[in-house]
Amino acid sequence: MGGHVTDGWNWRQPDGTPTTAAVPPTVGPPVAVPAGPGGVGGGLPAVPGGVGGPAPSAWWSDAMADPWRDPQTHTAVVVQAPPLAPSALPELVSDPDAPRQRGTGPVFRVALVAALLAGTLGGTLGYVFASRAGVGGGGTTVLGRQGNEAPAAAQRKPETLAGVAERLAPSVVTVRVNGSVGSSVGSGFVASTDGYVITNDHVVEGSNGRATVVFNDGSTTAATVVGTDPESDLAVIKVSRPGLVPVEFGDSDSIAVGDPVLAFGTPLALANTVTAGIVSALDRTISAGEPGGQVRYYAAIQTDAAVNQGNSGGPLVDGAGRVIGVNSVIKSLAVDDSAAGNIGLAFAIPINQAKRVAQEIIDTGKARRTVIGAQVSGAGVGAEGGVRVAAVDPAGPAAGAGLRTGDVLLRLDGRVLEEPTDLIALVRKYAPGSVVTVEYRRGTDRQKASVTLAADAK
Repeated sequence: MGGHVTDGWNWRQPDGTPTTAAVPPTVGPPVAVPAGPGGVGGGLPAVPGGVGGPAPSAWWSDAMADPWRDPQTHTAVVVQAPPLAPSALPELVSDPDAPRQRGTGPVFRVALVAALLAGTLGGTLGYVFASRAGVGGGGTTVLGRQGNEAPAAAQRKPETLAGVAERLAPSVVTVRVNGSVGSSVGSGFVASTDGYVITNDHVVEGSNGRATVVFNDGSTTAATVVGTDPESDLAVIKVSRPGLVPVEFGDSDSIAVGDPVLAFGTPLALANTVTAGIVSALDRTISAGEPGGQVRYYAAIQTDAAVNQGNSGGPLVDGAGRVIGVNSVIKSLAVDDSAAGNIGLAFAIPINQAKRVAQEIIDTGKARRTVIGAQVSGAGVGAEGGVRVAAVDPAGPAAGAGLRTGDVLLRLDGRVLEEPTDLIALVRKYAPGSVVTVEYRRGTDRQKASVTLAADAK
């Protein structure tokens, strides 16, 4: 701002009373005022002049630098000179014949306008040049993605979880069934280019041979039930649709506890859902079924990936995107199955078993059931546990391997047997013709036997 700042030669009080330079207003030492309740800075400022001293003047020579000056005053203090008395004015004599001189007012105004125009133009050009060169001349700063750069989401590597999810999405379907017992929603996955889809038996149970398949793009296709295996809880349905993308199968016998996995499906009717977890246990033997209904046996892959109702039949895949299991069962604290929800305990049928059963259903319309040829009762007596053989089929695999009634079976291929369900579920996991090692106790002797499993006569 323009103007003159007083240097003390013409002091004036706020009421206009002049003072002399020799007697400036008295300013006493500041009195510190303690901070108020507001803490530091919450109190009042020091008061110039002290307690009882002369009132401070707002017109001292360093007024611009005084932080406690009257905030209503201007930054610059302008002092006008007193007007001259009329008698002191010189007598002006004008010569009418003298050439008139042009006043300085128009010249000043022209110069002022020119200066403003020059300043505006210079500022504009400077801004343009600075914008083009960047601050400091280091180049133009550009914020955000430019041009045709692909977004980061499209650059996920195939081995990442996002890459696996993107690759599997076209192969995972929602299975809808309207049957005699009502409607149900489950999941499935494309197993072949000619339209075979693997799902759970309990998803298509009561379907009357018909289902509807919904793909990840929202399109729907009618499906027919090819065949089911209720005991292993597997089913195959078929769709007619070009351009199907089948999944890649993995090896469920080569996975380990701690391996990362993804679960795909339509939990709680939320299609195209993917959840992540790990393999938390292997060969978890469980049985499920309604009282008086079909009992299903699983030697399952246990995972902590979030799985809920509607995930049934969907794929469980490894970190490379290969299907290693079929999501089938969850554990829940709910008494009512309709209110059951995920608590981090979900179970999938090993894909080696599911693939074998599905292939047999496609080839013959049904799957063979693997048996050992022995009936077992309760747990064995002693620290080792085991299950006791109650009966042996004379023409079955167990009898052929030398097992007898009363033997206590301890392990099957290294898996501990504690309940009769354990033996049934583990045997069902193998294909007929597989050779397994059975450790058993007869009396006080501990022995081993190689048993060639067979298919039942059904």
